Order: sequence, then structure tokens, then C-alpha cells
Amino acid sequence: MRKPKSPNKKMPFYIMSLPSLVLYSFFFGIPVVSGVYYSLTDWDGMSKSYRFIGLDNYLNSFQDGRFWNSFRFTFQYTFILVAAVIVISLAIALLLNAEIKAKGFFRSVYFFPAVLSLITVGLIFNQIFYRAVPQLGERFGIECLQSNLLGNPQLAIWGILITNIWQGAAMPAIVFLAGLQSVPKDLYEAATIDGANGIQKFRFITIPFLIPMLSINLVLVVKSGLTVFDYIVAMTDGGPGRATESIAYIIYQQGFRQYQFAYGVAQSIILLIIIVFLSVIQTKLLSRKEVGQQ
Repeated sequence: MRKPKSPNKKMPFYIMSLPSLVLYSFFFGIPVVSGVYYSLTDWDGMSKSYRFIGLDNYLNSFQDGRFWNSFRFTFQYTFILVAAVIVISLAIALLLNAEIKAKGFFRSVYFFPAVLSLITVGLIFNQIFYRAVPQLGERFGIECLQSNLLGNPQLAIWGILITNIWQGAAMPAIVFLAGLQSVPKDLYEAATIDGANGIQKFRFITIPFLIPMLSINLVLVVKSGLTVFDYIVAMTDGGPGRATESIAYIIYQQGFRQYQFAYGVAQSIILLIIIVFLSVIQTKLLSRKEVGQQ
């Protein structure tokens, strides 16, 4: 007699994955494919007719001075943001992981900015830089603070960065805190017996265990920096003198203000490729330094 066929053990996995796959395809896969197609046309986003023009939108983007200025601003912004957020969030995680009084209260307080919308935070800080900071500068005689930071083409980027760092350090700190709590305490005890000081423990025990968390945070913060948009709209609207135009901001301008939809989509595809490339590179580099990896 033939033995009855054993049920396919992978079938429940496929069934459970199907809704996510359908939603991912509908909200991400199809728009990306459609975007690639429209980036090869001259569609303005409104007309029913358009022409296929090949790679002209991509070639024109690389010859567009405004695009290159936004490219420079975005990478400068991202570099400073990543360095500041990683250092500050790690310091917060170390403090919250220490034995301090009212630790639960402080964990709630520092995470509060993360639950606010980006536009709301941008509008609040816009008023702070416009009204509160100049008054403080005049009261204490600090000349550099007596004018609106966002009105200076050289300093406006720092106003946006301060806002982003204030809100953006909360989530990476949570990730780092989870990593710190996963480090075996036995290792610290053994290191203490061997005579290791605090810096040595941090370098040779804490850091290796935090590499996976560092990789996650780098991907998230780099992506946040490269796609910065909400803060710019709420605080400077690309000014003064186009000094704070990011790639995401000019993509919005091209598509929804100047009705060059296909041109804007082409620039968004370029941004997507950059984000994917940087994410893959940094993930591979950091994965080699994880605990247990050679």
C-alpha cells in the first residue's frame, strides 16, 4: 500500500506570507516599476499623452546645476546627521542602561519626540529659531544668536540639523539599548577580574555586540538623511536662496510644482539607487565585524 503523502510543511509559511507579498507588491513593487517606465518618458503628470524619450531625463539630471547643488547639500546633511545621531543615541543608551534613579521616567521623556510628526516638530522649531533664540541672544549679548538661524544661507542647514537630531536620536537609542541589554554580564565580570578598565570593556566587549544594532541604525539614519523633506518644507521651504534644497525637495518641486513629473521620477530613481548601494555596502562592511565573524 502507498503511504499517504505527508503535508507540505512549507504551505502554512506561503499562506501566511501571501498577504504581505500582495501588499508589498501593490504599494512598492508596482509603483517602482511604473516609476522606471515613466522616467523614460516626458509625461507631465497631467496629460493623457506622452512620448518615450529614453534616458534623456537621467542625462539632463546629471547636467542640471540645481540637482548637483541639492546632491551636495543632501550628502553634507546626511554625513553630519549620521555622525551626530549615532554618537548622541549611543550616549543616551549607555546612560539609560546604567543604574540610575527614575530610569523609567527618563526613558519615556527622551522617547517623546519620536511620537511627534516631522512637520509638527519642524513648525515648532521654526518658531523657536524665529522668536525665542534671537531674544535669548539679545538678552545674553550673544551676537551669533541675535538673528534667525534659518535666514542665513550658511547656517540654515544647522537649524534643520538641530531639529532632526533632537527628534531622530530617540529610535536609534532604543535599538542601542536593546543591544546593550543583550551583552552577557559574565563578560564584564571576567574582564574586571582580568583588570580591564571601562574604556577597554567598551571597546572589546560592548562595541562588538553592538555592531548589528549599529548596522541597523546606520541604514535608518542614512536613509533619513538622504530623503530629508518634511523639515525643509516646514522650516525653510528650500531657502534662503535655495541653500537648503535637498534631493527629495527638488523631486517634489519638479513633479508637483513645475509639472515635470517624469523628470522628477528619474531623479527619485537615482536617489533610490544611491540609498540601496550605500545600504548594501555598509551592511556588508559591518557584518564582517560582528561577534563570531571572521
